[in-house]
Amino acid sequence: MDTERARKLLSRERERIEESIRGLAPRESDEPTTEIHMADQASDVYEAELDEGLSDNLRAELTAVERAEQRLAAGSYGLSIESGEPIPDERLEAEPTAERTAEEQARFERQG
Repeated sequence: MDTERARKLLSRERERIEESIRGLAPRESDEPTTEIHMADQASDVYEAELDEGLSDNLRAELTAVERAEQRLAAGSYGLSIESGEPIPDERLEAEPTAERTAEEQARFERQG
């Protein structure tokens, strides 16, 4: 894959992730805090836990972007970290942070 195209894909992926993380920032409530109903409190706790899980996933995705950017700088972007085989451009277009070929990734996920 062309280096400039890879940079653009990774930049777009980084922007998407960072925007999603910003969207998870705590929201101010319009309701007074003196009278909190149990159901509202339970709902707030559920949403906070859900946001925390989403935030963890987004941070992991951001770390994957950083690893891909390091591979790009080192000249190894687009090569499998497992075998060194080229990762097809179609796969990188769909998943810019791909570290393995589709076959290697499937095998990796089965083992894990």
